[in-house]
Amino acid sequence: MRMITAVIKPFKLEEVRAALAECGVTGLTVTEVKGFGRQKGHTELYRGAEYVVDFLPKLKIEVAVRAEDVERCVDAIVHVARTGRIGDGKIFVTPVERVLRIRTGDLDEAAI
Repeated sequence: MRMITAVIKPFKLEEVRAALAECGVTGLTVTEVKGFGRQKGHTELYRGAEYVVDFLPKLKIEVAVRAEDVERCVDAIVHVARTGRIGDGKIFVTPVERVLRIRTGDLDEAAI
């Protein structure tokens, strides 16, 4: 099993959710996060004063999948989340040692 963590632009959430559903993903977790990479940040004007916004709003999507489904899910995320502009985000894939569904006690692949 693997955990796919994708950090994307907020307006791409619905497209990414739909693409993952087509891959057979039945559940995911979404968290509002802030950060920066090469995009750095930008300046904004508020009541006549200019200020720097260092951290940009992003969404972090986490989904646990079977190892054999990783490439298909990652490709789906990249396909719909890519705008071709700086700040499109990142995808991290990490191993998952154990999963337990609290309600039923199901373990590992049965729990996802």
